[in-house]
Amino acid sequence: MRTMIALALAAATLGAAAMPADAAGCLKGAAVGGVGGHFVGKGHAVLGAAAGCAYGHHRAAKAARAQRAQARPQHR
Repeated sequence: MRTMIALALAAATLGAAAMPADAAGCLKGAAVGGVGGHFVGKGHAVLGAAAGCAYGHHRAAKAARAQRAQARPQHR
């Protein structure tokens, strides 16, 4: 089981390295999620960091969409 998890983590890391770097919100979310996961229990810091990164990126993308929609002129 540990081998499967390690291989999945390695594949995800290599896949993320191949993508363009768009870490808007990811670093802050990963830091908060990692700390939260650390306090939940042993081994949950990495899972918390991954979830925090995903949530932080989601929030940053949502804010960017709202900002673009507000800047775009409304045609009627």
